[in-house]
Amino acid sequence: MGVTWEDLVAFAVTLPGVAESTSYRTPSIKVAGKLMGRLRTEAEGGLALKCSAADKESLVGGPDPAFYTTPHYDGHDYVLVDLDQVDREELFELVDDAWHIAAPATLRKRRGGDA
Repeated sequence: MGVTWEDLVAFAVTLPGVAESTSYRTPSIKVAGKLMGRLRTEAEGGLALKCSAADKESLVGGPDPAFYTTPHYDGHDYVLVDLDQVDREELFELVDDAWHIAAPATLRKRRGGDA
């Protein structure tokens, strides 16, 4: 259980067009320059990861304490993830979903014919 930032980046950069970057002066992952997720240094910490509104509601409302939100992220399609508690496979699936949401249509099409 638990994933390091380095583990996350190592997986994310296997996706087309993904690179490690910065956002708000914190480490982030971006696809074609668009934010997928960033490591938060705020008091609550965690990884802010792009997701659908439905996924956020399901994850935050579910029993897994690895997923949460703060008032700052209310109304935004980002779920906060406690990297120390999250299941590795579930996180990597969510990173793949974040890629699909943030990636431009040309990359999505190249990857799997889905635009």
